[in-house]
This record gives sequence, C-alpha cells and structure tokens, in this order.
Amino acid sequence: MATFLITGGAGFLGINLTRYLLARGERVVSLDVADFTYGDVRDRVTCIKGDTRDRNAVEEAMRGVDIVVHTAAALPLYSPEDIYSTDVRGTETVLQTAWDHHVDRFIHISSTAVYGIPDHHPLYEDDRLEGVGPYGQAKILAEELCSAYRAKGMCVPVLRPKSFVGPERLGVFALLYDWAYSGKGFPVLGSGKNRYQLLDVEDLCQAIYLVATLDRAKVNDIFNIGAAEFTTFAEDYQAVLDAAGHGKKIVPLRIVPLFVATLRFLEMLHLSPLYTWVYETAAKDSFVSIEKAQRVLGYMPRYSNKEALVRNYQWYVAHLDQFANTSGVSHRVPWKQGVLGLAKAFF
Repeated sequence: MATFLITGGAGFLGINLTRYLLARGERVVSLDVADFTYGDVRDRVTCIKGDTRDRNAVEEAMRGVDIVVHTAAALPLYSPEDIYSTDVRGTETVLQTAWDHHVDRFIHISSTAVYGIPDHHPLYEDDRLEGVGPYGQAKILAEELCSAYRAKGMCVPVLRPKSFVGPERLGVFALLYDWAYSGKGFPVLGSGKNRYQLLDVEDLCQAIYLVATLDRAKVNDIFNIGAAEFTTFAEDYQAVLDAAGHGKKIVPLRIVPLFVATLRFLEMLHLSPLYTWVYETAAKDSFVSIEKAQRVLGYMPRYSNKEALVRNYQWYVAHLDQFANTSGVSHRVPWKQGVLGLAKAFF
C-alpha cells in the first residue's frame, strides 16, 4: 500500500483517479483550491485545501507521501497570468517539495497540446513541441522542469493524454451533451471526416497506475496516452446524438476559414468558450501513437472514442439536475455557451 498525493484532487481527473486508487487499496491525499465534495469517498481521503503555488500548503500535503500525481492546472479559459503561475510555477513548487521529501515518483500529467497544430500524424513522443496559446506553452515549460528533475535523479514519468472524457467531465463537452439532450443536431468544423482521437478517463487512470507501480527505470520517461479505437470526428460524435434518441445528425460546417475567423472574433470578445487550440484543430486530424505506452507499460485502453463519449453522456443525463444552472472554467462544470447557445436554435 502506497500513499498517493493527487494535486487537483477535487477535479474531474482527481476524483476518478481517487476512486481508482482506493479500489486498489491505496491511500490518497488530495490537494486542491476547491472543496472536495464527493461524499462517496470523502471519509477515505485526506483532504488539504490549498494552492500548488503555496509552498506551505504543498509541504503539509506532502508529509508521508510516496507518489505524487500532479494533475493540477489552470485550464485555457483562465487568464495567461494564472496559467503561467499555476502550470509552471505551481509545478516547480510541487516538484521541489517532492524532491525535498524524497518522494519515490512524481507523475506529471501533461497534454498533447504540447504538439501544437502538427503537420503529420500520428505524433510520437520525440516530435517537435510547439504550444499553441498560453496553456500549450505553459505545458511545455512544465515538462522542461520535469526533465530537469529527472536529470537530478528523480523518477518523473510524464504522460501526454489526449482530451479525456468520462464520469464527472463537463467543460467544453457539455456543449455537445446539451445540444444532444435538447434534440438538436451538432455542428462540426469542416467535413467531419478527420480522425480525432480522444481518451476515456478510466484508461488514463490505468496508465497512471502503471507508471506508479512498474519498475522505476522503465517508467521514467514520456508516454502518449489515447484511445486505440477511433474513427472520424463526425462518426464518433454522432454516437452521442444516436444515444440521445432524437434522430439528429452531425452538421458539417464546410467553410472552415470563415467559421474559424468568427470563432476567433467571438473568443476575443469573450462571447464563446471555444479557445484557439479547439477551433484550430477541430477540422484537422489529431491523433498520437500509443505504441510506446503499449510496448513499455503494457497499456491496454478499454474504451473506444464512441464508448467514452456515450459513457460520459449517460453520466451527464443521470446527473443533469446537479449542474443545470452552473457554469465556470473547470472541467467539473459546463462552460458558458455564450452566443453559441443562441446558434443552437438553428440546428
């Protein structure tokens, strides 16, 4: 039995990982600026309310910890200042504290956003990094910090997951689920024939547990994590509309430059929740090679894109009353649709 510290433990990945670890007999400490509100496991988790940028809070949370899973991050809808201070300086604070406490492993949850808008697929771990926007750039800087501590002798596995969905996930995916539940079609940029890989959160938890438990020398590296089975953007997202049962279809928006320019303008005016990386990549292929994780870690993803999306949608419908009138900038709540909510009437 090991003690895991999950930074961002009250978030979407945090709670799914907490349940995954508890089911395997591990101990869990959560560090998060938000309250830990999950009653099903609250009495089995040591909860520290604090910020990863606060050394005192991190010190308190780190006592007796064997393994850190660093999931805390300021997401793209945060201000550039908050993204940098949280995703870079916060990571540095947690890394240094883990080093000082002789923690066995520091597992950093990065993102495939570090690849930017690539010109080839699939993407491999040694491909060029080029972050788009403050979030992608901060994730690259955070990985550089991880490399520095790995060079000092620390075990620092870095996981680069594709966008992941599953129980508790809302954020930008709530747009799709809301439109499907409301009996609307759903627009996609371009033809929808591009291949766009996603990931189920349970499969990400599997990968985290593998790098937490396998031989240190084997896991002390960088790994892409994604679904093994995925088709096209339109076909995978159509599975949600089919699950909703209203007979609606995905609607291609084929004049991509026009709609991208419109979304860029709406983002500038803070009238749309869609940020640069979303609308610049939505009409393009986006998938990574998971061969390295499969070969080195024995990673075996359970869910396809379709299964992950529908599983998340079913959770959304079952818990709709809990967040129907909420919004924010984290993955735990729906993002405000802005003028996109008005566009729903035309689909």
